[in-house]
Amino acid sequence: MADSRDAAALARLVTDLQVQGLVEPGVPGNKGRRGGAGPSDHRALTLDGTTVMVPVYSSAAQRSPFRLAAGGAGLELQRESATPLAVVEAPPEPRFYGLHTADGTPYRSIALLHSRDVLATTLLQTCIRFRDRSQSCQFCAIEQSLDDGRTLVRKTPAQVAEVAEAAVRLDGVRQLVMTTGTPNSDDRGARLLAETAAAVKARVNLPIQAQCEPPEDPIWFQRMKDAGVDSLGMHLEVVEPEVRRRILPGKAELSLERYFEAFEQAVAVFGRGEVSTYLLAGLGDSAAAIVACSERLIAAGVYPFVVPFVPISGTPLEHHPAPSAAFMVEIYTAVAQQLAASDLRAAAMSAGCAKCGACSALSLFEQAAATSDAPSAPPQAGCGPSSS
Repeated sequence: MADSRDAAALARLVTDLQVQGLVEPGVPGNKGRRGGAGPSDHRALTLDGTTVMVPVYSSAAQRSPFRLAAGGAGLELQRESATPLAVVEAPPEPRFYGLHTADGTPYRSIALLHSRDVLATTLLQTCIRFRDRSQSCQFCAIEQSLDDGRTLVRKTPAQVAEVAEAAVRLDGVRQLVMTTGTPNSDDRGARLLAETAAAVKARVNLPIQAQCEPPEDPIWFQRMKDAGVDSLGMHLEVVEPEVRRRILPGKAELSLERYFEAFEQAVAVFGRGEVSTYLLAGLGDSAAAIVACSERLIAAGVYPFVVPFVPISGTPLEHHPAPSAAFMVEIYTAVAQQLAASDLRAAAMSAGCAKCGACSALSLFEQAAATSDAPSAPPQAGCGPSSS
């Protein structure tokens, strides 16, 4: 990008797109997916050289003022008029999607392409809380793709390693993100993550992020690291106590202080900037609380990956509104200034969602803050020891 003004303009456009979604009339390319774990009901689009995930399948997206249309310069992004805002590219469907394992399992049932060059898989497609909606995370759709027959209940290390090798060779994949539903075991899925990382690294030298809840025994951080995990995600999602109890009632039994204890243990193993957490904005946390929690996370060496909440069809929150663009810009600006004043950078991470950055505009605001002389955001109350 040429300067901070260009970065800021793109950052605000991406923010608008990610909170309002996009009407796209059957554009060819990688279609993204509906349901399942992690970012969903999105598809990848590239604007000005930056690939972002934009909601296209949610009910809110169907009411969006943004739309794609064929134009003289190619695929054009429009807003309530025929005047193009930008020329957009749709990344092609990856070549590894056409392959199958020896037993006939489609590779795309084992792992999917996110953004342009990120391979992602959910190793265990079930969670101990999902079937009890009084305990489950209210935004989660982890078992939807399993119910629809689009994935496997459990991917083996050998299967993931086979797909990873093909994705690197055929499609230039540069990192692997592995998450898991939470099993009924004290390791919270860390054992399966470690076993899979070891199998992948035996086949291909690919940076890996693992994602799980804090394991009971912190020895699992070192075991995952030794197995080949380069970066770790442990996701808070929401931070204010009342919001945590309402949005993720079962997971909220692990207090914020328990998470920060685990963050400290994980940073000691993986290093500053190699541990991250998702913060979902728009589910009830105030901007001040998210910004204050981000400040505490950064001080602990944890990257706060702030993402706008996008409702997923079929979940209890499918009709919950997305946050406003103004709300997201307020948070992004403050957190980006905090990051600019710290030693943490999304681009410096080995692997992971923050490294990819496609589901959020934070990295774009981070770039804009790094090229400006804007002052750091002042400290705000919240997310302290008394907030657990």
